[in-house]
Amino acid sequence: MDIGFKGFETSDFDVELEDLEVRRTKKFDRMWEVGFGGSINNGPTLVDGILYFGAMDSYVYVVDALTGKEIWKFKTGDGVCESTPAVVDNVLYIGSFDHNIYSLDAKTGEFKWAFRTGGKIDASPVVSESIVYVGSRDSNVYAIDSKTGKEVWRFKTGDEIASAPTVYGNMIFNGSFDKNFYCLDKKTGKEIWRFRTGGEIHNDRSFLAREGKIYFTSFDSYLYCVDIEAGKEIWRFKTGKYGNAGSPVFYNGVIYHGSRDGIFYAVDDKTGKEIWRFRTERDEPIDAIPLLYKNRIYFGAGDGNFYCLDFDGKEIWRYRASFCIYTSAVVFNDTIFFNSMDCHLYALGADTGKEKWRFATSTLTISPLPPPFDSFKLEVSKSGLSEEPINKDKYKSKKREETVSLSDYQITSEYSSESEYKQKSDYDTSFVMFEDVMEVEELWILDSRVLSPKTSMWN
Repeated sequence: MDIGFKGFETSDFDVELEDLEVRRTKKFDRMWEVGFGGSINNGPTLVDGILYFGAMDSYVYVVDALTGKEIWKFKTGDGVCESTPAVVDNVLYIGSFDHNIYSLDAKTGEFKWAFRTGGKIDASPVVSESIVYVGSRDSNVYAIDSKTGKEVWRFKTGDEIASAPTVYGNMIFNGSFDKNFYCLDKKTGKEIWRFRTGGEIHNDRSFLAREGKIYFTSFDSYLYCVDIEAGKEIWRFKTGKYGNAGSPVFYNGVIYHGSRDGIFYAVDDKTGKEIWRFRTERDEPIDAIPLLYKNRIYFGAGDGNFYCLDFDGKEIWRYRASFCIYTSAVVFNDTIFFNSMDCHLYALGADTGKEKWRFATSTLTISPLPPPFDSFKLEVSKSGLSEEPINKDKYKSKKREETVSLSDYQITSEYSSESEYKQKSDYDTSFVMFEDVMEVEELWILDSRVLSPKTSMWN
């Protein structure tokens, strides 16, 4: 029997699904290990018929959505991984693995400024009222003046940040690898509340916030719905056992979300209960935000397929790329655009799924990256048998060192190593045990309720 998980395949023995046990073995750090190549791991930003995105070849690309022709490109000092550009008032902002957040003229690609943080930037920046908000691997959330590139404030969390900030009213939200979801004052950066989960929080695009609720995922394999003002849990929904990343979307009382187990869910927004699920071709991650357009749902997956479903969860069509699709899609003139790790930007007909054109980055060498589940261990309890993922040498490629001279640029470096991270003594630190949480010892606070949804990937 083929168990069917990439990296865990075996046909030497038969085993029932209930005999499988998944355990975490290390912190999820796959996104930081993506190497040099032409792969695209951030979604395109669409403004006025123009597509903006970055790639692991270190370039920021700008492409005409009608023709697929390049307008301009700009070279940063390292790969651009999961940082989707923000384009506001004809200015583009994007983060790079070279530790910088860049400000460029959106029409010409002319350099304006770069702000240097203390670590790789893997998440998308957000712009609100002339302030750029971005997180860094150095554990800080930064607020930067969009005109000058000068720091306004920073907030220190307890670990790396690979999530994009979300602005809602006078608050800003972000998640950290310290397992906390933070609510900060937008103007001062002061903490308002934090919500504790059981795993790292990773979401390269902004979180869903609406009608006083915010939705986010964690590598404890839950999707959370939390009250924005109080920081209290409303409900949680359990997916499979390989963690959760990405952000859901809302439509007509339903939350739509894809999990890292290759399952796409429709969840009732009021109750947090499953309505339906769709299983992709293989159990590979769905990390991107789904696109809803003309009563259809569009998303890509790690199995290399881009899917189109109806609102009952029935497949209408799929398109096969040559490698993983981890990015969100956009639509223009009934054309769907998405990026792939196979080094291409694709344009498909929204109704048919037929390819209209594709755009290739500067190299068609696919960026090396670790297997999707190498932070987990699969054990087969039946008869004392076990299977562990094999870490092949080909995934351990040394990162190519590539630099760019910024001597002629105005670069503001405000990074310091001072730690401002504080523990809140008034939080509830009691321990609660949860079923199916993967070796989580630091569990829930802020009056999180224990919910036990009947749904799981093994049903």
